[in-house]
Amino acid sequence: METLEEAQLCFPAVNNSCKKSTGSHLEAAITHTLLSLISLLTMVLNLVVIITISHFRQLHTTTTNLLLLSLAIADFLVGFLQMPLHLFQYRDCWLLGDFGCVVISSFSFFIVSVSAGNMVLISVDRYVAICDPMLYPTKVTKKRVQLSIYLCWIFSAVHTFWILRDFLQQPDRYNSCYGECVLVVNYAEVVVDLVATFLGPILIITVLYMRVFVVAVSQARAMRSHVKSVTHHCPGTVTAQKSEIKAARTLGIVVIVFLLCCSPYYFVTAAAESNLVEASSGATEIWFLYFNSCLNPIIYAFCYPWFRKSVKHILTLQILQPDSRDTNIL
Repeated sequence: METLEEAQLCFPAVNNSCKKSTGSHLEAAITHTLLSLISLLTMVLNLVVIITISHFRQLHTTTTNLLLLSLAIADFLVGFLQMPLHLFQYRDCWLLGDFGCVVISSFSFFIVSVSAGNMVLISVDRYVAICDPMLYPTKVTKKRVQLSIYLCWIFSAVHTFWILRDFLQQPDRYNSCYGECVLVVNYAEVVVDLVATFLGPILIITVLYMRVFVVAVSQARAMRSHVKSVTHHCPGTVTAQKSEIKAARTLGIVVIVFLLCCSPYYFVTAAAESNLVEASSGATEIWFLYFNSCLNPIIYAFCYPWFRKSVKHILTLQILQPDSRDTNIL
């Protein structure tokens, strides 16, 4: 019969087993149920975005949708892989061993880097579309956007392997007992990661969107006042399609939400490295970071009519019809 001391261990059969947290079973069950629902919702919503952009030919005409597709794939992987793996940490007991610890830690760095890169590409896309609309079709081509997306994913993979090179060789080096998944990164590497995936993207995104905001406001005023002389002398900066400005506003919301969801995790990480707060697993901040992957499709649902139409087509199975790819969805 299992003793009380053995019942408090993550793995009673292992001598060096970690101890379970003192939280109640009910609290743990409620938390896991809620997080499981968030994971499922994240997968379903982003899968709808992926199917929509991939299926309907009308959405292939804009390069911006390629960036949204890349972002949706990253968000889907968070819901499909990253969130479920975190659920295997039950009452402070990591149940998947060293290999699972390597997978979840590596993928966490990788997917955050991919998301940050996509946000920067989206900001550049909106900057060119609003501030230089006449040259947008020649500057932002489909091949260039595809190449930028590939480079974003490749850079993120290289960045992840460099940051975690020591951890990948010996994943249990910082574990004090069996049943832990502890990742410790050197201060210099934390600074590099902070600049590459947070501070750098924030600076680029802020500068670009400030410029986009100023130009969009001036264009809106010019269109309202119908000043012919201004439109004649500065057609590239005054005239802009209303849809482009609306897209910039929508994607601006996506970027701001991303920054808000990332900030707690990076602030806590930086504070822990500076010994301003105690180092912890940061589970709450990590899940707040992952929750951004669930929010992006919700933003699309409120701001993009084509997303709502696509949901209707999918739920009513109209998407299975032979000519559904040519449906007018815009």
